[in-house]
Amino acid sequence: MSPALKVLLTGSGGQLGQALQATSPAGIELIACGRAELDLADAEACVAAVREHRPDWVLNAGAYTAVDKAESEPELAAAVNAGAPEALAQALAATGGRLLQVSTDFVFNGEQGHPYRPEQAVAPLGVYGSSKADGERLARAALPADRCCVLRTSWVYGPVGKNFCLTMLRLHALRAEAGEPLAVVADQVGCPTASHTLAAACWAAIQHRANGILHWSDAGAASWYDFALAIGELGAARGLLHQPAAVLPITTADFPTPARRPSYSLLDCSDSRKALGLAPVHWRRALDQVLARLEANPRADKD
Repeated sequence: MSPALKVLLTGSGGQLGQALQATSPAGIELIACGRAELDLADAEACVAAVREHRPDWVLNAGAYTAVDKAESEPELAAAVNAGAPEALAQALAATGGRLLQVSTDFVFNGEQGHPYRPEQAVAPLGVYGSSKADGERLARAALPADRCCVLRTSWVYGPVGKNFCLTMLRLHALRAEAGEPLAVVADQVGCPTASHTLAAACWAAIQHRANGILHWSDAGAASWYDFALAIGELGAARGLLHQPAAVLPITTADFPTPARRPSYSLLDCSDSRKALGLAPVHWRRALDQVLARLEANPRADKD
């Protein structure tokens, strides 16, 4: 019997971290570290964790993801999103392990009108995207090419944590009860990605010993307005809402935020799907799967 593959998971308390733990394949010895066990802002702690556990892989699912708040906390965003991947990679270079670094569509500026391929140059618009792009670059520089994999994804949500889906379910209920519409940005296009499909991609990347840069999202394309409409429609069909609120499309200019966001950040996942051997799941189907879990376990989003 071959020994278990030892995987050190960061960000275990987040929505992706929880999905990864729930779907951990057989033959994996999972060492799950949340913020209490490993502060990703502490580079020395990151190095110490790798030296202590000597994992075959570090799956870095932890991140600073507060896009707007990052504009006023650039040092913290840089420490977590760039300093931690670099420290983890440098430690793995010495111990012989591999790194799977989860990244984001926000490394692109959104100025092209067709899906971004993995090899394209990055051009982030804000602090969050810049810090994630720096994390990619620093991690890849610290490890041999065949021992580092960057997996970019987009618009992650799930049945737990803080995300757009759970926020929209709450707002649909409140606005419908008040007889008020829900205004959602319609001129930012990407693709929602369910945490359970992203977790499957992460585990496939490890099992295939993937390297380089991969793109992973669910299939199809949507604006935030499209996503909000579908959450209301499918949420009502699942009995999670008495009725959805009316949804009004607005522009980015109508809803100014501290951080600029790409207007188009769809990822070309075709090569990655072939490399990982995973069939695409349309985002509406994945959304219904998430809502089905909430229907079966109404307190899942409270865990």
